[in-house]
Amino acid sequence: MGIKDQFQDKAEQLKEQAQRAGAGAQEEADERRQQAQDRARQGQQQAQDAADDAQDRFES
Repeated sequence: MGIKDQFQDKAEQLKEQAQRAGAGAQEEADERRQQAQDRARQGQQQAQDAADDAQDRFES
C-alpha cells in the first residue's frame, strides 16, 4: 500500500467519522427542539387552564 492509498484511506475514515458526528448532532438538535416545543405547549396549556379558572371564578 502506497502513501497515497494510506492518505486516501485516512481521509475516507475521517469523512465517515464527520458524517456520523453530524448525524448525531442533528438527532440531538431535533430532540431538543421537540422537547422545547413540548414545554411550550405545556406552558400554553397551563396558562389557558389558569385563565379558564379565573374566568370561572369571576363568573361565579
